[in-house]
Amino acid sequence: MDKHRRTNLINSLSGFKSVNLLGSINAQQQTNLALMSSVFHVGANPPLMGCLLRPHTVPRHSLENVVEMGCFTLNTVTKSLYKQAHQTSARYPRELSEFEAVGLTPEYSDVLSAPYVAQSPVKIGLSLVETQTLSINETVLVIGEIKEIRLSDDMIAEDGHLKLSSMEAVALSGLDEYYLPVSLGRLPYPKP
Repeated sequence: MDKHRRTNLINSLSGFKSVNLLGSINAQQQTNLALMSSVFHVGANPPLMGCLLRPHTVPRHSLENVVEMGCFTLNTVTKSLYKQAHQTSARYPRELSEFEAVGLTPEYSDVLSAPYVAQSPVKIGLSLVETQTLSINETVLVIGEIKEIRLSDDMIAEDGHLKLSSMEAVALSGLDEYYLPVSLGRLPYPKP
C-alpha cells in the first residue's frame, strides 16, 4: 500500500474513539488547545484518566505545558464543536493560542490553572500524575488524576452515567471522520 492509504487504514482499525480537547497553559500564560482521540479511563479510585500524545520529536506545546504546569483539562467535543476542534490540529506557532485561532473561549476555575473550553458540556480538570515515554515508538503516555468535573446535572443519568447521546458528543474514526454515536441500550452486569 502507498503510505497515505496505509496510514488511514491503520489509524481507523481500532474503530470509534472519543474526541476531547486538551487544554493547557504555560508559565507565560500562553494557552494551548489540542484534539485528543486517545483518551481512556485508567482507574476510578483514585479517579485517573490517560491519553497518548505523539512523539516529542517536534515541539509539542500541549505536552510541554502539561509537564511544566502539572495540570490539564479534557473537554468533550460535540456536534456543534467538531469542526473547530479538528482545526486545533493545525501547526500554529506557540504565540497563537488555538482558542483564538479557532474561535473557542477559555474558561478558568480556582482549582487548576489550565483552561477549559467554555462551549464544551463536559469539562474535566486533571493534575499530572505520571508520564511515560513508550520505547516502542516514543509516544508519550500522560496520566492525570481528576480534580474537578464541570457539567450540568441534567447531563448525568440517575445511576451516574453521562448522557452522551443527548449532548451530541461525537466519536472519531481515523484522523478526520466524525460520527454521532447512538446508544443501543444498556445491559445488566454480566454474571455466569
